[in-house]
Amino acid sequence: MGFKSGFISVVGRPNVGKSTLNNRITGEKVSIVTPKPQTTRKNIKAIYTDKECQMIFLDTPGIHMPHNKLGQYMVESAKSAFSETDLILFITAPKRSGVIPDEDKIIIELLKEVKLPRICVINKCDTISQEVVAEYITMYSEQLEFDEIVPISAENGKNVDMLKDIVKKYLSEGPMYYDEDEMTDQTEREIAGEIIREKMLFLLQEEVPHCAAVEVESFKQREDKELLDISAVIYCDKNSHKGIIIGKNGDMLKRIGTEARKSMEHALQMKVNLKLWVKVKEDWRNDNNVLGTLGYKKQK
Repeated sequence: MGFKSGFISVVGRPNVGKSTLNNRITGEKVSIVTPKPQTTRKNIKAIYTDKECQMIFLDTPGIHMPHNKLGQYMVESAKSAFSETDLILFITAPKRSGVIPDEDKIIIELLKEVKLPRICVINKCDTISQEVVAEYITMYSEQLEFDEIVPISAENGKNVDMLKDIVKKYLSEGPMYYDEDEMTDQTEREIAGEIIREKMLFLLQEEVPHCAAVEVESFKQREDKELLDISAVIYCDKNSHKGIIIGKNGDMLKRIGTEARKSMEHALQMKVNLKLWVKVKEDWRNDNNVLGTLGYKKQK
């Protein structure tokens, strides 16, 4: 058997560990991860390569009921991945014993129309007993005839290597689409913007970071030294949110900037000079022009 390759869609409801799994598989932080739902807004490729195969995982936004055009974009992005890949990983996680969440039922109905191998991955199995794991396997197998059902813990790595072997089994012979040392299709500029948004999700109140977006306006390396000058604008849709993001005497914005700069230096392997501004764009999540500028372009 020759070299195998393929594209794998990673789909599921918000906050089930899709990004954590992709990061675990690649061994690098290619997607931001927070405890809050709807952290991922775009399809992001996580690339795993070994001597036998190359797997390109599409980390998709959580499928949910959208309340604005940004939400619609996120759901359309996730659904578009169904037609762009060779294999579907449907990720779920325990929510309430004996009950399949409504969001999972919606996704399963979508998967019934997909003529691709479908693997159900039950994540966070380290948080429940083996009896409950068996219960979940039975429940989901009754909903859809999955090709495989695999219990894992993306957080601690349990059964993740086994999952990779199973995925490899369903791939066909093919080329190496990316260089063997590439882990993601994101540019360094995009990574910088995502890091800023990650720090906001960790540091700010529940609603505020979901009402904000980041645009990296400038990303340049100085000619005379190993230093990146990065400037970015944080957009929010209310003056009250702007005040929260900036904080008293600018303390919160400074904290976001400091935490983001440290993570950027680790990710980009270079010193960073980061400047942040906060601007109000009312109802930006329903403005097609703003969404396009920020990279949330409507799916074809």
